[in-house]
Amino acid sequence: MAEGRARLVDSVRLGVMCMPWKSKGPKGEAAELAGSRLARQATVEVAGLLGKRDMSRADLARLMDVSPGRVSQILSGDENLTLRSLAAVADALELDVKISFVEPKDDGARRALGRGDDSFVYAP
Repeated sequence: MAEGRARLVDSVRLGVMCMPWKSKGPKGEAAELAGSRLARQATVEVAGLLGKRDMSRADLARLMDVSPGRVSQILSGDENLTLRSLAAVADALELDVKISFVEPKDDGARRALGRGDDSFVYAP
């Protein structure tokens, strides 16, 4: 317990947030892929909203009171995308965010490969 806390303190001090699921084999890889997919989905949705409203990233930056560079970071879909960032975008656009968990489509886009235990690897 103390060792884990020390690693977390070191991570925070260095400005790096440790995400333990990232290095846990197949489950970590599946979580990483799922997170990337979710980030892409969110950023595509925001880009679509901007397009429908005929708004630029600079317009969104003004509404959020941040730099255009920060909006580009948010919309790049990388690890800087957080729920707080999405909430800030929604607030600026006067929208709510809805998150729901649904059963995956069985269309071959994603399939789980059993590994003999309770872990899965998601493969295209």
